[in-house]
Amino acid sequence: MTVLLALLLQVGPAPAIEPISPIPEELQEQRERTRARRNAYVEVLPETSRLAQCLTRTREDPGAAANEAHEWLTAAGGPDRGDAAQCLGVAQARLGQQSQAAGTFLQARDATPPGDHRARALRGGLAGGALLAQGNPAGALELLDVARVDAQAAGEEAILGQIAIDRAIALVALERLEEAETALETARAALPDNVDAWLLSATLSRRHGKLDEAQARIERAAVLDPLDPGVGLEAGVIAAMAGRDDAARKNWRSVIEAAPGSDAAATAQAYLEQLDAP
Repeated sequence: MTVLLALLLQVGPAPAIEPISPIPEELQEQRERTRARRNAYVEVLPETSRLAQCLTRTREDPGAAANEAHEWLTAAGGPDRGDAAQCLGVAQARLGQQSQAAGTFLQARDATPPGDHRARALRGGLAGGALLAQGNPAGALELLDVARVDAQAAGEEAILGQIAIDRAIALVALERLEEAETALETARAALPDNVDAWLLSATLSRRHGKLDEAQARIERAAVLDPLDPGVGLEAGVIAAMAGRDDAARKNWRSVIEAAPGSDAAATAQAYLEQLDAP
């Protein structure tokens, strides 16, 4: 599945390092990893249910799954329409059709009984995530705020944490930075072992110039997933800003070794060249 989807803040120049970009790529990439990890709670369903089987199909052949889900949705009535629309939305998202997916997830949410707060939170959160991936943080935040209320009513910490991560990305894109930090606090509390929550928190702290806090947070992310290229990139930037050039080089070289040929490796190589430029 995102991410998910951009932090805009850059506070102060890093030693020998240019700002990553107006919309930093590391968080756009992190949005994709967040979306993939979301499967852990999106698909906790009885294996024999039609929705579970349809969601499995979206991983194997999203195009065929989209056709099957559309036929299911056309014929379905009552709560089944919510299940069918959820599967269709997942298939559309896997096909990169984020605009269509957002509308389909909303259709799924609206077909869900008002008392089923878990499903409404999940489907509303997916709709918000699709809009975020489409580059519409304001629209995403509106949907995510509604989904957050449903997640709280359902007592679903996992869904609440993922919604909080997406809310943080949307809030920073809208330059509402204090609210973004609050959202990430919620994410870390709900998902203390989620590498995305700690990586995004480290990035936000670094962009505020809070390097000690950023270092502590990126170290926690590295414990959770030492091979995550995003963690290595961010650890290197934090080290460079703190004047620890050798540590920065070590982190960026680890990204190149762990993910050769990837976009992250190309970014790491560019950082190394900037750091070592005369």
